[in-house]
Amino acid sequence: MQDAKASSGYVHVAYVTRLALAAGFVLAGSSEVNANPKDTANHPGGVWALPPTFGNKDKDRDRYAAIGESDRFTLRFVKP
Repeated sequence: MQDAKASSGYVHVAYVTRLALAAGFVLAGSSEVNANPKDTANHPGGVWALPPTFGNKDKDRDRYAAIGESDRFTLRFVKP
């Protein structure tokens, strides 16, 4: 379920899709090109714990560096 304020920094695909469809767009495609399966999206400090921000400073920095940047999604919407 999407946190309405996205306080963790993570936004769910279903949430974005629902907003776009409600605005009259049609989902025309998606891609995993920006996906990062190493990112569990469950970090103290949210997405900002990961590089390049390293919001938790040196705490578990090596672990977060090994994860890399956050898991991301790519969606293409068109207006019919």
